[in-house]
Amino acid sequence: MSAFLLSFAVIFIAELGDKSQLMAMTFATRYRFWTVIWAITAATAVVHLFSVALGNVVGLALPIGPISVLAGLAFIAFGLWTLRGDKLSEEEEGKAQRVTRSAFFAVAIAFFLAELGDKTMLATVTLATTEGWFGTWLGSTLGMVAADALAIGVGAMLGKALPEKVIRIGAAVLFFAFGAWLLVEGIRVW
Repeated sequence: MSAFLLSFAVIFIAELGDKSQLMAMTFATRYRFWTVIWAITAATAVVHLFSVALGNVVGLALPIGPISVLAGLAFIAFGLWTLRGDKLSEEEEGKAQRVTRSAFFAVAIAFFLAELGDKTMLATVTLATTEGWFGTWLGSTLGMVAADALAIGVGAMLGKALPEKVIRIGAAVLFFAFGAWLLVEGIRVW
C-alpha cells in the first residue's frame, strides 16, 4: 500500500504541467471525455508496466544506498525539468488535431509514444527500484490518469489552461524535497 500511495503522489505531481496534460486537453476538445481517459489509462498502464519491470531489475541488481542516492539526484533533475516546463510542439499539436481514425487508438498511441522517456516514466523506473512492483505500477498509472483527468475537467470547466507557472513551481518544490529526502536516506544507508 505504501508503494501505491507514494507512486500515486509522485506521478500525480510529476504529471502536473506536463505536455501529456496538454495533449489530454487537446484530445478532449475533439473526443468524448471517457474515450480520452480510457485511452490514456491503457497507454499509461503499458508504459508504466515496462517502467516497473525495468526499475525492479535495476533494484535487484544494485545495493539500496547507491540506488537511493541516484534516485534522489534523479528527482532533483525531475524538479529542474518540471521548472523548465513542457509545451506541445507544432507537430504534436497537429497530430492531435488531424487524427481521423478510432479516437481510442489514436489517443492511446499518441500517449504511449509521448510517455516513452518522459519524466513520469523515469520517475516510475526510479520508484520501482526500491518499492513493490505492483503498488508502484498501479499507483503510477492511476496517478497519471488522475492528473490528466483533472486537467481535462478543469480545462473544460474553465475553458482555459491551469495557471501553469504556479503548478510547475509547486511540483518542482515537491520533487526537490523528495529528492533531498532520498539523498539523505541513501547517504545514511550507504
